[in-house]
This record gives sequence, structure tokens and C-alpha cells, in this order.
Amino acid sequence: MAAASGRGQQVRCQYHPDAHLAEDYRAGDMICTECGLVVGDRVIDVGSEWRTFSNDSGSKDRSRVGDVENRFLSNSGSDLSTMIAAPTNGAETAFSNLSHHRRHMNAADRALSAAYREIGAMADRMNFPGSLVDRAKVNFKEAYESRQLKGRSNDAIAAACLYIACRQEGVPRTFKEICAVCTVPKKEIGRCFKLIIKTLEKSVNVITSEDFMKRFCNSLRLNRQVEAASIHIAKKSVELDLVGGRSPLSLAAAAIYMASQASETRKTAKEIGDVTGVAEVTIRQSYKQMHPRARDLFPENFKFAIPIGQLPMC
Repeated sequence: MAAASGRGQQVRCQYHPDAHLAEDYRAGDMICTECGLVVGDRVIDVGSEWRTFSNDSGSKDRSRVGDVENRFLSNSGSDLSTMIAAPTNGAETAFSNLSHHRRHMNAADRALSAAYREIGAMADRMNFPGSLVDRAKVNFKEAYESRQLKGRSNDAIAAACLYIACRQEGVPRTFKEICAVCTVPKKEIGRCFKLIIKTLEKSVNVITSEDFMKRFCNSLRLNRQVEAASIHIAKKSVELDLVGGRSPLSLAAAAIYMASQASETRKTAKEIGDVTGVAEVTIRQSYKQMHPRARDLFPENFKFAIPIGQLPMC
């Protein structure tokens, strides 16, 4: 029997009113811990319904809901949609579910998923972190949904979005480096980049020669003195307006060439060009513009292995 007390109905044992009641969640019963009397039944369990919804009978997953909504797909293709598949076993189950899912994806989500796989593959080859990959995916989704790049290859848009993400994350890469991990021509990536920046009004950090110095000097196995001198030479060249019209990448390559020529670890224009992606003739032309003011470009504490007057003319 259940007794009432206080302001509302309170279940308690009629023989042991002060005894603690244990709740049997499976049966929905309230049981007196003193005498074992069932003093309440059909009690509603307000706790979590821990059971598995996995196709795998041996799964330990006891989630009460499906996967979270995928923010990278369209609203109509969220992961909250219900999919019903015939019960099968083993690898056949996974393949059947995957095929079923793909058949029920709309065209937009199929295009987005394919582009995300391409972005992921390019990022893996360049060892980019997940945060940068996510940024590239967001860029692609915005570009795709804007409908302003119709007629452009999705692979080219994906490559441009990865390039933009690199600049947004402060780890810029050159178009040539992006081209090296995809099958899209450099010019097409550049066109898509300009369209995305213009139509979506994306903000990207301005590239300077310093952004590339450390990476290029490390690849060339140049010491920190040469790296610091290269950065100083590039900055002074800009201040003195010696290389007007040259890209930051060309300026970085020329500065590294000048600094290395005055050090013990001299590098040829070809070696620097192979690492930086700048044509050898472009490096020499930029260097030629800087050479007459070489004394004003080097830092004061630079230790010359080659006297500044003996630096090559080009």
C-alpha cells in the first residue's frame, strides 16, 4: 500500500514509513528495503534509455541518438535523416549501408562530399592540421552554395579554397605548392581564388616574403644567420623600393640567394629555384636589382664569409 503525506502524494511503506525505498528501474517498482514490500509499481523511468542502435550486435555503443548533424553538408542532407537497410552480416553490412546512404544523398551533398575528399587528400600530402582542413571545407561550402562559380571545376575550387585557408591560418603556401598535390593547372586555381575573394568578400592575410623564409631556408639547410639576413635583406629592399613589381615569393628567393652568396653555405639560383618554385632567371633579375645597394641591405652583425665587394654580379 502507498501512504500520502505532506503537500502531495509520497510513496512509502505502510509498515516501515521511514524506510528508504529502492527503485527497480527495469520493472518500474518501488521496494521497501526493510521488508521487501512492493509499495509502488509502473513507475516511469526518467533516466537515459541506454540501449544500442548499432547494426553490430557486439557493439558497445549505447548512444540514444544518431550522429550529429554534419555542418559541412547541406541542410537537406544532414546525418539526422533515417536510413533503413536490410539486416546483413559483416563487411556486407557496411557496404550495403554505405551504398544505401550514397543513393539517398542529394546531388549537392554528393558534390560537397567529393570536394571534401579532394581537400582531405591534398591536405594529407602537405601534412596540414584538421583545423585548416575544416576551414577549407567551410570555404568550399560557401563558394558552392553561392552559385557564383558555375562552370568551374570543383577540384579547382577545392584547391583554391585550400590555398585561401592556408593564408587565413597564417601558413601561406604558393600556387605551385598547391598544384604539386592536385591535378589542377596553376592558372585555373588562380582564377578560382580571385573569384572567391571577390564574390564572397573573403579576407586573407597579406603575404610577405618573411612568410616563406623559414620554410625555404630549412629546406635549403641554411643556418639561422643566413635566414635572419635574408629576412633583413627582403625588408630593406622593400623600404628602398629596389624591387618594385616583384612578388613576395620572388623577393624571398632573391634575398636568400644574396645572403647565401655571402655565407659559407652558398646556394645557386637553381637550387633556390627548385625549393621556392621561382624561375632561375627571375631570381637573377631580382638579385641584379638589389646588388648595387648590397651594403645597405645586410644587417650590421652579419659575418661575411665572402667580402661584400666580391658578391657575384648576377
